Amino acid sequence: MEIEWLLAYLALGAFVGFFAGLLGVGGGGIMVPVLTTMFAAQGFPREHLVHVALGTSMAAIVITSISSLRAHHAHGAVRWDIVGGITPGVLVGTFAGTFVASRVASAPLAIFFGCFMAYVAMQMILNVKPKPSRELPGKVGLAAVGGGIGVISALVAIGGGSLSVPFMTWCNVKMQNAIGTSAAIGLPIALAGAAGYLVNGWGSDGLPAWSVGYVFLPALVMVSLVSVFTAPLGARLAHRLPVATLKKIFAGVLVVLSAKMLHTVFGG
Repeated sequence: MEIEWLLAYLALGAFVGFFAGLLGVGGGGIMVPVLTTMFAAQGFPREHLVHVALGTSMAAIVITSISSLRAHHAHGAVRWDIVGGITPGVLVGTFAGTFVASRVASAPLAIFFGCFMAYVAMQMILNVKPKPSRELPGKVGLAAVGGGIGVISALVAIGGGSLSVPFMTWCNVKMQNAIGTSAAIGLPIALAGAAGYLVNGWGSDGLPAWSVGYVFLPALVMVSLVSVFTAPLGARLAHRLPVATLKKIFAGVLVVLSAKMLHTVFGG
């Protein structure tokens, strides 16, 4: 492993941690396209390119989620009632979703990732307002929503913020609380997703050295080392910026990085 790549992973960790804290997204929406580009430049097998990026991102989100949720909890921004209701569905949906993702080729996964992130970004840019009468569903409804969030999160290796933040704001949860709660939901998503990608990649032929399943250990360690320090910085800024600014930052980052990922996979 060349030193410049280790330094690049450290830089990615700083960036990911900051935005994980700022937006409550766990960092996967940033990590997957960046890691895909980095892995391609290092000559990783194309058939495993996106899968290793997905698995490594999920594993790294475990660390960033812990740091981010602690910071948001310190600000009193986590709705633990929502976390408790949605977590069972999230665990089942995410683990099951990794089995689907592992059986899909890199190109279709990249297309799904790009389209999904474009949809999320458009919702944020248009600043869709929730209906004043909309409320959160009960425990069964929350568990069902959690299952859906888990499956899609596994397919794109996100901490769930791209889905849970819009869902909660649609149900009239304050934006800052939605971001903080999303950071907490990201932890069970990351744990189930990392376990699923490790299991599904175990014994696969052609994986790069230092891989455990679909998790590339050098990237995981370097990203995690720095992200735990920058996530609290982003979380503090999240409680000072207006809602519109948060949404525009969220949308802009997702669009640019998703486009880069598609260029890497299809442009060579």
